[in-house]
Amino acid sequence: MTFENFLDNFKDNQDIQQDIYKRYSKQREENALRPYQVELLKLQDYLEKCGEKMIVLVEGRDASGKGGAIRRITRYMNEKHYRIVALGKPSDFQLTQWYFQRYVEQFPHGGEIVLFDRSWYNRAMVEPVFDFCTKQQYRTFMNSVPSFEKDLVEHGIYFVKIYFSVTKEEQSNRFAEREINPLKEWKLSEIDLQMQERWDEFTLMKYKMLKKTHKDLSPWTVIRSDHKPKARLNAIKVILNSVDYENRNMDLEYTLDEDIAHSGKDEIAIMEADLKVQGKFIG
Repeated sequence: MTFENFLDNFKDNQDIQQDIYKRYSKQREENALRPYQVELLKLQDYLEKCGEKMIVLVEGRDASGKGGAIRRITRYMNEKHYRIVALGKPSDFQLTQWYFQRYVEQFPHGGEIVLFDRSWYNRAMVEPVFDFCTKQQYRTFMNSVPSFEKDLVEHGIYFVKIYFSVTKEEQSNRFAEREINPLKEWKLSEIDLQMQERWDEFTLMKYKMLKKTHKDLSPWTVIRSDHKPKARLNAIKVILNSVDYENRNMDLEYTLDEDIAHSGKDEIAIMEADLKVQGKFIG
């Protein structure tokens, strides 16, 4: 065997070992989620039995891992009793309606969970950054959304708000992967390509959103999402901790990882410190 052949074989073995390691790691991560996915089924059964309703908002920048987390949350759920709502651009007719109307039309009935993959909070970040709404529309939304959500909770809806926070570097890496991966290139849009350039604008809008809409009755939980498996696990824990459902497995750990997840209040404090220092933000 020549030295060149030896090097080729060595590289092939390295690639195989790396592939095996990746598959093993992914399987281990999926196995870690499974006990909590069982708990989600118990939660779902409880809501159905009691006729209760639940809304879960999943927000965050593009490529922050929202869709993957939602898929893990719902993977084993009874599909008759949950819906994933990801609304596109409003029609001309919808633009004439009350802003919240098209979202309200998707609200759950008794015994159902609705997960919004992005929500009415488009008007808090994406729309004002790209001038898809007027300044007055933005102000009206920010002033009205706290009372809108307070009303939801007071009418007995379990209401969960999760914000996936990805670093600028990791978002860039994920965009780069979308460009070369034919299975993911459909995710890359013209707006995505501007996200990195307008990072600081989005950060400021995120700060204003949290400052105005993190309330005792409708708090935000912010999850660091660079590490997808940990982000997904903590997102599931947030949902499980929001309902006192029956037959909870008390052998599981439901405490959030403080390095991954924290309250919107804590995120506001972190962002205020960052804004005062050097302008290097986490979004």
